[in-house]
Amino acid sequence: MKILYGIQGTGNGHLTRAMELIPHLQQKGDVEILISGEQYDLPLTIEPTYRMKGLYFVFGKNGGIDLKATFNKINSFRFIKEIRNFPIEKYDLVISDFEPVSAWACNRANKNCIGLSNQAATLHPLAPKPKTFDPLGKLILEYYAPTTVCYGFHFKKLSPQIFTPIIRKEVRALKPENTGHFTVYLPSYDDTKIIKHLKKFDHLKWQVFSKHCKKAYKVKNIQVHPIQGQLFMNSIASASGIISNAGFGATSEALFLGKKLLVIPMKNQYEQQCNAAMLKSMGVATMKSMKSKHHAILEEWVDAGQVVKVDYKDQSAAIVDTILKNHKF
Repeated sequence: MKILYGIQGTGNGHLTRAMELIPHLQQKGDVEILISGEQYDLPLTIEPTYRMKGLYFVFGKNGGIDLKATFNKINSFRFIKEIRNFPIEKYDLVISDFEPVSAWACNRANKNCIGLSNQAATLHPLAPKPKTFDPLGKLILEYYAPTTVCYGFHFKKLSPQIFTPIIRKEVRALKPENTGHFTVYLPSYDDTKIIKHLKKFDHLKWQVFSKHCKKAYKVKNIQVHPIQGQLFMNSIASASGIISNAGFGATSEALFLGKKLLVIPMKNQYEQQCNAAMLKSMGVATMKSMKSKHHAILEEWVDAGQVVKVDYKDQSAAIVDTILKNHKF
């Protein structure tokens, strides 16, 4: 059986999930990999067969998606060409983790495409939604990478087709401890904006991991690092608490490690707003933005924030078996 696995290249969660699932798929057939987009920070441990531009979002520096940069990156003619030229017919099974080229190539060829993503789970009827409805955001989740069948991942199991998060083996191997610092991962904020707010809490130690710096530096009680895989994992494993955007990967790992968590969902990003709504329903602290008017929430979380307990078992092999059992190719 020839299998295509399409990976969304915006953020790191899609990649870490794929790195756990693909070895199990390789035991079932010949797997080829397509990655589209270029907004990830992790080194690839899997060699993609195809690298494409696709359609992807650009992280801003003010708490959300940089809409102007994203619009400037969009090349619809290139995207349509990538879809038309892709040899989708040679695959027996196509899996798309919110990857648009593989999904739309299947749609064009009237071919089944299995969706396997957190985005699919946020649309589930039982998944909590943000108070403010975002019709455009919902449309993007529905049609950005359309699939014929959906399996999803969320912070809680909602149905037989919605699984709890896949935690990468490197994180499972960590030994959690508390050395007293707080880890901050907010890739849609500029370093200077984060430092401006955190330096008001000068009695605390902060380790900030930034998408926007190339070299580590320190400002008083705030240590700033570029995103480096092992250093970041060591930091979250030894943190007193973690402040993150509401992306699925980092938040899932924080919960798995038994860390208290504060999430600040990205603006103009409906998936993160949905993730934050689910986390809030579980008891995780949420903050609308880094603005000073929300600092009371941060202070209360630092002083009295609670750990939300979860049980995320390794189910990667079982998920692959479920998909292959339910869909005969």
